[in-house]
Amino acid sequence: MNTDIQLGAEGSDEAVETGFSQARAFIEASEKRFTRFSDQSELAELNRSAGKWFEASAEMFDVISQAVTLHLQTQGLFDPAILAALEHAGYDRSYDEIRKHGAFFAPVPIQPSLHRFSDVRLDSVRRRIWLPPDLRVDLGGIAKGWIAERAALLLSAWAKACAVDAGGDAFFIGLPADEPFWRVGLEDPFDPQQVVAVLKVQPGAIVTSSVARRRWQQAGKTQHHLIDPRTQQPAETDWLSVTVIAPHAAEAEVYAKSLLIVGSRQAAQIADRAEPKIEFIAVDRQKKLWGSKHSLEVLDV
Repeated sequence: MNTDIQLGAEGSDEAVETGFSQARAFIEASEKRFTRFSDQSELAELNRSAGKWFEASAEMFDVISQAVTLHLQTQGLFDPAILAALEHAGYDRSYDEIRKHGAFFAPVPIQPSLHRFSDVRLDSVRRRIWLPPDLRVDLGGIAKGWIAERAALLLSAWAKACAVDAGGDAFFIGLPADEPFWRVGLEDPFDPQQVVAVLKVQPGAIVTSSVARRRWQQAGKTQHHLIDPRTQQPAETDWLSVTVIAPHAAEAEVYAKSLLIVGSRQAAQIADRAEPKIEFIAVDRQKKLWGSKHSLEVLDV
């Protein structure tokens, strides 16, 4: 997934190692399923099938189903159908490849689509997905959150307290011994080795999205991976990062990106509409912290 993945658990060495092994195998299989950088992935097969019904795995059907729900819930701010815009911005290969070789000088033209992600159809009885004929999707973010949560659930069969962090998409189960909460460092967007605050969280998901990461130069212009579906361009926002605390990692991932796109003007209203409820903390360019109604309750001060 082009990111560092950390697994943590409390328990006997033998049980924890078994849990780690099962979680790692699941993560590797899921990465192969959901990556857009391999023609052999199930996601690539789904995109090639656009215009026809696609018989999906249970995993793919679950992620697409959640994506449809969250697309509607965020009123389109979360939109997996931004793959062409990502490619146009130069993110047409893995980020490791972009770091090594840079983005292509000339942007790939965006072909206007006649359809939207809301036009995707689902057949839950036969577990089939229908994409409009001119639509391709990227599931990188939501799949990453989904994978982290599922891997943590696998690990929890071998440990009462455990956590999986997939590049800022973390899911916690149980609590560390003799601790009332998990302590999580809120990363400084300017320096990943530093923290601007420490959060105290209960079991569940905590996800951070940032425009300070995954940046590159294309034709003399700085680009990043967070696409605003309203403009089909990398988002222009007054925040550098948003961290969302939610019951589940997929929704935390979606709202972290959605709130980061809209920034300080609209984030509170959008967060208030989330169901189930979420909390968020944002960091702006002056390292000032912004937050939702009860976000101060999670700061470890």
